[in-house]
Amino acid sequence: MDNIDITSLYDIAAGIVIEFGTSLIGFIAVLIIGFWVIGMIMKGVKKGFEKKDLSPSLQPFLLSLISTLLKALVVISALSVLGIEMTSFAAILGAAGLAVGMALSGTLQNFAGGVMVLIFKPYEVGDVIDAQGYVGSVKAIRIFNTILNTPDNKVVIIPNGPISTGSLINFSKEDTRRVDWTVGIGYGDDYDKAKSVLLGFIKDDKRIMSTPEPFIALGELADSSVNLTVRVWVNPADYWGVYFDMNEKVYKNFEKEGLNIPFPQMDVHVHK
Repeated sequence: MDNIDITSLYDIAAGIVIEFGTSLIGFIAVLIIGFWVIGMIMKGVKKGFEKKDLSPSLQPFLLSLISTLLKALVVISALSVLGIEMTSFAAILGAAGLAVGMALSGTLQNFAGGVMVLIFKPYEVGDVIDAQGYVGSVKAIRIFNTILNTPDNKVVIIPNGPISTGSLINFSKEDTRRVDWTVGIGYGDDYDKAKSVLLGFIKDDKRIMSTPEPFIALGELADSSVNLTVRVWVNPADYWGVYFDMNEKVYKNFEKEGLNIPFPQMDVHVHK
């Protein structure tokens, strides 16, 4: 009787060892094959990113994220081969992920915005932009925020979430920019002469493009002045230089040409 019990115990133990050994071999095989497949997939994904000219700042992060997710799936699959019930484990992970996601909702929004900015490139490092009420040159684009340098050399850090969903002006996107002025002359001044003088200023400035042609027209008959609208095209880097130089030329030379720069005034008539 004892021999029969001992033999049965040996058989049971042998069966458990064989079953566990088989599961363990399957577990190891799933890990090895899975990680090898992931390696092949990641090589293809990396080549795809390079062909799409994806931002170097974004590539390592996305590759790491994709690799981690795939490896987690392989480990879960391998554990299921061992017979470990993954339903409860998955539920716990899901609940934890939901809690973390709610706690980091703002951070995740900024991360998503950073991904959108790096993929679609509404602006790049070195561009001058107007975003969220700030104007400056883009110093760096990070996953969670964009760093601007303002003209007075302040550093502004803007979260990427609002940038990706809000309005944005990129002053550097196009090859040319239009410079606009409103130049006033007094009533009674020679309009044709004022136009000719302005055209002379424009022709003398080599930074101003001849195509498209400069535009000068009578823009408004205002209360105290006759306003001329002046528009020219320049390279983006020359915008402010041309703008300020033209203002200086008008101020210094209009009086010499017999043209008045008017200022607001009021005529008072006294009736006795």
